Amino acid sequence: MIDLTVTDDVATIVLNAPAKRNALDEHALGELDAAYEAAETAGVRALVLRGEGRAFCAGRDISAVDPRDDDVLGYLGGLVTPLLQRMARFPAPTFAVAHGACLGVGLGLLIATDVVYVAESAKVGSPFAALGATLDSGGHALFLDRLGAHKTLDLIYTGRLMSGAEAVTSGLFSRVFPDDEVVQATTDAAATAARGATAAFLASKELIARVRDERLALWDAVGIENAAQAALCDTDDYREGFAAFQEKRKPEFHGR
Repeated sequence: MIDLTVTDDVATIVLNAPAKRNALDEHALGELDAAYEAAETAGVRALVLRGEGRAFCAGRDISAVDPRDDDVLGYLGGLVTPLLQRMARFPAPTFAVAHGACLGVGLGLLIATDVVYVAESAKVGSPFAALGATLDSGGHALFLDRLGAHKTLDLIYTGRLMSGAEAVTSGLFSRVFPDDEVVQATTDAAATAARGATAAFLASKELIARVRDERLALWDAVGIENAAQAALCDTDDYREGFAAFQEKRKPEFHGR
């Protein structure tokens, strides 16, 4: 169900169960975690996550779940959350293609990715009103931060799904593309990142995570930026970037 390929320092992970809109059961979550571990071990410099078929990921596969004995905490807390944390701390820039249904755990996969390019066909929101369940996998935090309480609760209470364009306009994700262009656009962006100064990208990734999670004040964030910049002075890519600028040529970064 989970396919991994590595080409030119870019890992591509594909959710490949189109018949069930790439819904994820416990086994699939384990495969996805293993794919990220393998990509990290391979030392890739960028990663793309996408879904095969008409949806990115419709969430949890509940086709065989009996709610009377469902181990919700085991699934969400024991499997989903650790996977999302692994994805969020992946040591390279990560990109995702969002198209069709991007719901529940599928939304969580996008939240845990650095950059999300969205197809016009994407559907984002909370479908749980029809299940008697609640939004999970980080959806409350994302929606409240970007949309505010009123619009978040409107989506939750009504079950209305946002289009790809609305999700981008609302600040949830980065850019929207026609369906037939979004995969190529994401692949191109990942290839560009893979040729970049990886240590500098990771410094920004860590800083943004700290500002978000620790609610850092401006001057605290500036102090961390200063320290990060000083640490980058010791990298080969930093020196190459300065040399290329001074020699009026294009830099050749190697991720070191």
